[in-house]
Amino acid sequence: MRRIYPAGYSLLYLITLLLIFSSCSTRYEHALFKSETDVLRDTIKTVFVVNSSAKSADFYRIKANDLLAVRNLQGIGFLSSETSGEAGQPVRFEVQNDGNVVLPMLGPVMVAGLSRKEAAEKIQAAYKLTLLKDPIIELSIVNLKVTLLGEFGSEGEFLLEDDETTLIDIIGKAGGFSPIADPKTLKIIRGDRSNPEIIYVNLQNINSLASPKLKLQNNDIVYIEPTGISNASQKIQSVSAILQPVLLVVNFALLIYNFTK
Repeated sequence: MRRIYPAGYSLLYLITLLLIFSSCSTRYEHALFKSETDVLRDTIKTVFVVNSSAKSADFYRIKANDLLAVRNLQGIGFLSSETSGEAGQPVRFEVQNDGNVVLPMLGPVMVAGLSRKEAAEKIQAAYKLTLLKDPIIELSIVNLKVTLLGEFGSEGEFLLEDDETTLIDIIGKAGGFSPIADPKTLKIIRGDRSNPEIIYVNLQNINSLASPKLKLQNNDIVYIEPTGISNASQKIQSVSAILQPVLLVVNFALLIYNFTK
């Protein structure tokens, strides 16, 4: 009796090989924030910037509705006299629509348009003039954030706790990369969403860390893709899950055909 080779499994192996060899073409199939300049990423050695003219100022400027955390490092509790805070602990104040922040013992202080450091110095000088001999005021802007998407340990919004928060700082807070992240595909999207600055970063090269572009700014989007191999593997798994039941039926039919012929 002549046996017919189970063609179903041969078909599955053939499809698997085709998917592996086509992994390069499917690498970016499900990528977010695609750009025409993405084709350059495989040639980038460290950091490459597209549309650099769209960059923001070096330091964030305070604006209406920002939330400021103000603390007196001397520990004197005048900041909390009209709030529920404790002496020496940061107390939050919202910047009003007119650009002023209303502080205990001082009243309105214009801070809109100032950097974090400039606002702290202005408030410190005002308290020195009216209340304290040598106040030491610490100020942070607690509503500044960046968004991490893609193959990080955890995705989501992360606060920028100071003016010098870097890409590496945020990656550390996110728990690093997932096992399938491709460190050559990281990009930072910055500035005007209709005409953003795009910063491509190859984190396989340690020299990338020297770039000042890695200092993060408010509303930056940081995105990293999975490797091409992981994309191909996912596609193989999806196709296999669909084909295996079909192949079982085909092979069963072939076996019956062989025995009945």
